[in-house]
Amino acid sequence: MSKISMVMFDLSGTTVHDDTGVRDCLYKAAVEFDLKTTQEEILMNMGTNKIHLYQFLIARSQGKKVDIEDFEKEINPETEAEAVKIFDRYSEIMIAHYRNEVREVEGAADTFRWCHDHGIKVATDTGFHRDVTEAIMDSLGWVKDGLVDVSVDVEHVPGDRGRPAPFMIYHAMMQLDIQNIHEVLKIGDTPADMLEGYNAGCRGVVGVLSGPRPVEAWGGYWHTHVIPSVRELPDLIESQFS
Repeated sequence: MSKISMVMFDLSGTTVHDDTGVRDCLYKAAVEFDLKTTQEEILMNMGTNKIHLYQFLIARSQGKKVDIEDFEKEINPETEAEAVKIFDRYSEIMIAHYRNEVREVEGAADTFRWCHDHGIKVATDTGFHRDVTEAIMDSLGWVKDGLVDVSVDVEHVPGDRGRPAPFMIYHAMMQLDIQNIHEVLKIGDTPADMLEGYNAGCRGVVGVLSGPRPVEAWGGYWHTHVIPSVRELPDLIESQFS
């Protein structure tokens, strides 16, 4: 079987340190708009388009049952205006957070360098929109320094379809001329990451334990491997995917 040609890395919780900061920013905005939700509900459904996340939470607060597997299939346009108002406030809070507190998960940059040394393209994707993603990349310098070949966010795909839809992975493949999904690994720390990798058909879907969610939250979704953090990925690739 052909070697790995691209790894799609999640940001928050996987390559960017997160000790529930993202959850807290999402929750703070929700509280300001009296959206009935909990920190736990937000935490378990992160990794997704944040406007759609608020639409999801609004639907749940109204007693509607929506499963994360159908997250991008069942979006009620009637909730969009309210969700956008909450999202706009969240974006202000989130950008301020990342401008002050952003740092990489230990070993992330070294793993990016190892991938490049071994002919593997480095892509990142996220449930963030462009403004938050750029705040992260500006602070860490990964794109500017050439450590990340392509940074993808939900605004890169039609309809802003984020995870668990596979389109951000496909977008990165097109940008980097990767023509075989079986040469792609997906790595992340949320149910949305696992479902994205599965829906895309990636050769490997790797969960990490470095995020704020326990493995029980995402481990029930299809994945191929679990590692402590992104710094162990080179060893996994050499032992399992070479």
